[in-house]
Amino acid sequence: MSESYQIDDLDRGILNALMDNARTAYAELAKIFNVSPGTIHVRVEKMKQAGVITGACVNVDPKRLGYDVCCFIGIILKSAKDYPSALKRLESLEEVVEAYYTTGHYSIFIKVMCRSIDALQQVLINKIQTIDEIQSTETLISLQNPIMRTIQP
Repeated sequence: MSESYQIDDLDRGILNALMDNARTAYAELAKIFNVSPGTIHVRVEKMKQAGVITGACVNVDPKRLGYDVCCFIGIILKSAKDYPSALKRLESLEEVVEAYYTTGHYSIFIKVMCRSIDALQQVLINKIQTIDEIQSTETLISLQNPIMRTIQP
C-alpha cells in the first residue's frame, strides 16, 4: 500500500485554489498566498510527483450533451477469475463511465450514462448482458445527483 503524502497549509491552499479553477496562474496563487511564483511551482511539481495532483480536467454536464439517463449496475461474475476479462470488455463500452471492483453482493459496480431509457435497454441487452463472464446484473436508475464533490485536501 502506498504511503500518503503529507501536505501543509500552503499545499492545502494551493490544492483548494486549483480545484476551484485549475487554470489559475502560479503568479496569481503566489499573490494570494504571499509567496513567490517559484514556490508555487515547486510545491505543485512535488504534489504531481507524489501523485497527489494527477491532472487537470474540464467538467462537462452530461445532460447538456443529451445524456439524460444515469444508472448504476451491480454485476455478479460467474467466477472471481473472470474479473480481468470482464473488466476489459466493460472498459470498451463507451457508455460505462466508471467501474469499481467491490466487496459484498456485487463483484463489479459500474456507472452508465445513456441518452434514453431505450438506449439503456439496448446497452443492457446487446452489450453488457452478452459478456460471457457476467452471471447476472441489477440496474438502479438515478433520479438525481444532489451531492457531487471531491475529497477536500
